[in-house]
Amino acid sequence: MAIALASLGELTLMTTAAALFVVSIAITAGVYGVVAIIVKLDDIGLHLAERRTAGARALGNGLVHVVPMLLVALSGIGTAAMLWVGGGIILHGLETLHILEVVPQTVHDWSVAIGHSAGAFGPAVEWLVYALGGAIAGLIVGGMIVAIVRQFTSHPEDLVVDL
Repeated sequence: MAIALASLGELTLMTTAAALFVVSIAITAGVYGVVAIIVKLDDIGLHLAERRTAGARALGNGLVHVVPMLLVALSGIGTAAMLWVGGGIILHGLETLHILEVVPQTVHDWSVAIGHSAGAFGPAVEWLVYALGGAIAGLIVGGMIVAIVRQFTSHPEDLVVDL
């Protein structure tokens, strides 16, 4: 959404709102569509494994065996992404609010220095180092939150309110 908004330029409020509405619907349909396919991959594989043709059966059996590994990988990737994005938001917030500015500045300086030493791969390495710094920041802050919550309850899931 931020990229779409930034690329719209000078438009009227109504045109901008309409464009962002269309983008939001497309993003939502795309994300939920991909999630639905991933969730149903093993069912699709099972259905194909029961087919008469050898190719369909082989593809179905392959999906049935690969999907559990895919889901495990996605859980790890999702956790890493949440730490990276959350930590990046924390670093950006610290810098914007002028609180502990040394932390985001240090992560930035390290990423630039390591990126410069990587030659042609410098920009990618710089991005990766900053992403890792963000993930570490997310892990530290998340760990502190867990420690605080655990002081009040040993089962934080009991605090969830179902409506």
